[in-house]
Parts: sequence; C-alpha cells; structure tokens
Amino acid sequence: MPNYTMILGNKSYSSWALRGWLIAKLAGIDFEEEVILLRKPDMKAKVLRHSPAGLVPVLIEDGEAIWDSLAIGEHLAERYPERQLWPVDPAARSLARCVVAEMHSGFRALRMALPMDLRRRYPDHPLTPEVAAEVARIQAIWRDCRERFGDVGGGGGGFLFGEPTIADAFYAPVVTRFRSFEVTLEDAAEEYCATIMAWPAMQEWVAAAAEETEVIEFL
Repeated sequence: MPNYTMILGNKSYSSWALRGWLIAKLAGIDFEEEVILLRKPDMKAKVLRHSPAGLVPVLIEDGEAIWDSLAIGEHLAERYPERQLWPVDPAARSLARCVVAEMHSGFRALRMALPMDLRRRYPDHPLTPEVAAEVARIQAIWRDCRERFGDVGGGGGGFLFGEPTIADAFYAPVVTRFRSFEVTLEDAAEEYCATIMAWPAMQEWVAAAAEETEVIEFL
C-alpha cells in the first residue's frame, strides 16, 4: 500500500476537502491528515508547499501530489478498481460522471449564498430565484439517479447509485448546506439527505468538525 497524506481545510467549512476525504474513505486507504486553517494569511503559502494550485484538498501519494477533488477521485478509482468508486453499470457510470462534473463546475449561486458551515444553523434564510433554481436542479439530479439506479425501496443502500460512490461524495457537502440553512426539500430529497448524514464516513467527519474551535463568519 502506498503512503498517503491528505491535506485538508477546516472540517467545519471545507466542502471541497470533504469530497476528497470521503473518496479516500471509499477507496479504503489509510492516510494521515494535515489540516490547514482556511482564511488565514499563511494559508496559501502552506498549501503551496504541497500543491501548485494552492487549494485543498491535496492527496499526497508516496510524495507525489494529486490535487483537486475530481482528480483525486479519478486517481483512486483507477488505482483501486475493486472498490467500485464509480458504478459498475456503464449507463449508471456515465450518468454519475455527468452529475459529478455538473457539481464540480456549476451551482455557483448556491455555493456563494449557502456556504458550508457544520456548526451553525441559519433558519429562515431567504433564497434568491437563482439559488432556488439550483436547489430544484439538485433535487432533480438526486431523483433521477436514485429512481433509475438507486434501487430505492428494493434493497438499495439509499445512495444515488445504490451504494456510495464518488457522486455521493460530491453531493455530500450540498446536503450539509441544505441542513444548515434549513432548506425545504421534497420528501425524496430529504430521504437522500438522511442517507448521507447517516453514512459512517460522514458521521466521522461531522464529529471531527464539532471538535474544532476556529470560527469563520460567512454571513
């Protein structure tokens, strides 16, 4: 087994790092963690020691850096195919890659308006029409994936493609945003959120975030 270290931001706030961390858990690798506090004057310089992009997450494998959460996912999926980080079914795998790419590059209005914050709640937070449209699109993605490939009600695990994959790692931070801002969702979306929050890997991350003391004010 290679030697791994994962470079992360604060677990309370770092949505991109959460993705990479969950993917590493899915891959079943043992890794050390180095948390670099976000929004500190020396944050960029510290991350640049590990990655030319200066952003988290970064996976260090035997001294080589793999940066960006999607690159980490693809790398680990190739290295550990037996872990089935992508769905096995070709049609499901294609859909999974599409919805992951859409999350990776899109939903900017939601990201800006509903920052990830695991230790606070923001009840009655208004949603702009742009954010509401993105919330609706995310719910449609979840509904489509779970109805077509999740085997919901038929013994499936309740995730987007039955059992957890890279796609669930990418949408897990959105689930936390919906919870923090108490966004009203359709029943199927609420079921998916409950599945994500009950995921043991997710519970491990949330428990670690609860122990943090650093506070970042977003709103």
